[in-house]
Amino acid sequence: MNFRFIHYNFNVLDLEKSIKFYNDALDLKEVRRLTAADGSYIIVYLGDGQTDFQLELTWLRDWKEPYNLGDNEMHLAFRVDDYDAAYARHKAMNCICYENPAMGIYFINDPDGYWLEIVPTR
Repeated sequence: MNFRFIHYNFNVLDLEKSIKFYNDALDLKEVRRLTAADGSYIIVYLGDGQTDFQLELTWLRDWKEPYNLGDNEMHLAFRVDDYDAAYARHKAMNCICYENPAMGIYFINDPDGYWLEIVPTR
């Protein structure tokens, strides 16, 4: 038996704002979209164009409150080949929420408050 990672889900309040953020911040592009016949949800899968792993963004029509992310200890991590350029991009976007210079990493947060770890290629 073989198990493979295929996607991870974030529920979002403003789907288009989230898609733009992930495109601008991490170069993720829409791979596919599923829309409920009754319009109650839209699911968009984003990919990096290099791996099979996808980020699933789910928008629920009837959900109006911010999602409870608890202590926000869960996160996705992204490895980047040009750490300094990524840092400059995210600094300009004003989305860096935590820096750990001793570990050589930092975190950004998306429009819904999810944390994303940025790690240099080592």
